[in-house]
Amino acid sequence: MGKYEELAKNIVKEVGGKENINSLTNCITRLRFKLKDESKANTDVLKNMDGVVTVMQAGGQYQVVIGNHVPDVKKDVDAVLGVLEEPTEAGPKGNLFDQFVDMISSIFQPILAPLSAAGMLKGISAILTFALGSSFAESSTAAVFNAMGDGLFKFLPIFIGYTAMKKFGGSPFLGMLIASSMVYPGFLDGSATAQFAEAGGLNFFGIPFSIPPAGYGSTVMPIIAAAAFAAFLEKQLRKVIPDVIKLFIVPFLVGLITIPLTFLIIGPIMNFVSDGLGNGLLAIQSFSPILFGAILGFSWQILVMFGLHWAIVPFAIIALSQGNPTALLTPTGSLSFAQTGAVLAVMMKTKNAKLKELSIPAFISGIFGVTEPAIYGITLPKKKPFWVSCVVGGVTGAIAMALGMQGYQMGGLGIFRYTSSISPEGDIKFAIYAMILDACAFVAGFALAYAVGFEDDEPTIKMSKEEAKLAATGQSKKLSKGEVFSPIEGKVLPLSEAKDGAFSDGIMGKGVVIEPTSGEVVAPFDGTVMTLFPTNHAIGLISETGAEVLIHIGIDTVQLEGKGFEAFVKQGDTVKKGQKLVQFDIDTITSEGYNTQVPIIITNTPDFADIIPVSQPTVKRNDLLITTVVSG
Repeated sequence: MGKYEELAKNIVKEVGGKENINSLTNCITRLRFKLKDESKANTDVLKNMDGVVTVMQAGGQYQVVIGNHVPDVKKDVDAVLGVLEEPTEAGPKGNLFDQFVDMISSIFQPILAPLSAAGMLKGISAILTFALGSSFAESSTAAVFNAMGDGLFKFLPIFIGYTAMKKFGGSPFLGMLIASSMVYPGFLDGSATAQFAEAGGLNFFGIPFSIPPAGYGSTVMPIIAAAAFAAFLEKQLRKVIPDVIKLFIVPFLVGLITIPLTFLIIGPIMNFVSDGLGNGLLAIQSFSPILFGAILGFSWQILVMFGLHWAIVPFAIIALSQGNPTALLTPTGSLSFAQTGAVLAVMMKTKNAKLKELSIPAFISGIFGVTEPAIYGITLPKKKPFWVSCVVGGVTGAIAMALGMQGYQMGGLGIFRYTSSISPEGDIKFAIYAMILDACAFVAGFALAYAVGFEDDEPTIKMSKEEAKLAATGQSKKLSKGEVFSPIEGKVLPLSEAKDGAFSDGIMGKGVVIEPTSGEVVAPFDGTVMTLFPTNHAIGLISETGAEVLIHIGIDTVQLEGKGFEAFVKQGDTVKKGQKLVQFDIDTITSEGYNTQVPIIITNTPDFADIIPVSQPTVKRNDLLITTVVSG
């Protein structure tokens, strides 16, 4: 387990537990769950969980947005989950478009990073060609660089064969077997077609077939369709073939049937479909490049939020993998800089210390093209800065198309995208255009977001650890609006139903009562332990925003003299929200004849204009329980 073990455990718990998870993948910033029942996930709890930016539900996926460190979080989630059970056949979810988006994203997400890396390697070759001229272009060093950049694209079907077969529930290495036959050298370079041309062309047992002039290398749709058929065939064969020979007979029959069908039927049909869809997008682009750029540039971030950009990305990959420059993604290039400029405006203008703090990593991520932390954590909640970035993206997208900008390879994001705009011959014109547009997008995003403003939260007065400890001893006190999260799991009752008059009459302050269903108490906020009774049955805390809270475990349980209670903190300790404070034994309390009610009281109630408990009947640990409204 790594440093995100606690976060991983909480995420698994709140998505409904391991038994509710069919599969888990991740992209640049998100954990992408396929859940058996999304209604079992506690979305509101996850959205408010420390370490989680937000939650999105789209394309049949339950997406928990983490940030740039999502790979590290996923490792810990994987460790918590162990080996997932085989997913049950629940049938497709969502409409046909949702299913298409889910399919494409699941197939391409795992290979986006190596695709970008290959594109950047090709970009380095282009830079060296520009700097060193024809002497470098004709050198063996250039040949090595070309192999580094082109190898993946040339054999792209093998990569997709793996991910597609996995997506469709088949054996991934069978997908690679099928794909490798499609890129066999004789079929890849056209030599097989030339060899048998005089004999009447290619045929399989007398059935004629043809290979595209450039072969199936760098193609996408044929191997996806072949993998879908192979996965279906594999499942059917496994049902009827005896276990004793299943291990080698099933892949033998799948290959024997699928590979010829791919050359005879599947490949030609899917090439035709792929060409038709690609030409359709190009027709839209050609109708009015500037309008196309404006619409795509404005809407791209919205499409990404819902995963709908996967309807376009594959066609750009197809064009680039075949060595053709494309403008399909050109309008989206400067968006991350518009978004980053808007984040800087929020960071400079807000008076909320927490928002200012969150803006710093979001700003840094945006420079490198990763904008999810900026969108979900900063600009989208503030609304106006987000729409400013969309407008700027629309304008820069239209300008990019008007300039005729194109991409020559898949590349990095943000400042790493410039190599994608350098032609294989070393022409850097479009890269210079991109830098200028990005700078303009950044300045415009900042200036407009700063000018239109946003609804700023009331500034949070955050206490240092030293100030909190002074407050705990009564030497100083700072108060601010804040939230108290549930330290315990159970049924929520009005304070008036407490079985102790000191609590029910509000003498000690306003609050709620929880009838516990588990015996663990956690910190309801970041703060400091003011008081821990020697019997461990009651604990007082002060939050970093000044709320003083008493958690009293049971009624008259002081009589137990500590029996059944165990503390994990001491007076004066600094604690984090969700940190374990006290463990108690419900059975011990009840067997001794005491009530297990847990009153949770804001003891400095007069310092607030209002104390607002939640209205829901039950809570889990870390659910919002009480909102304190600052006085004055």
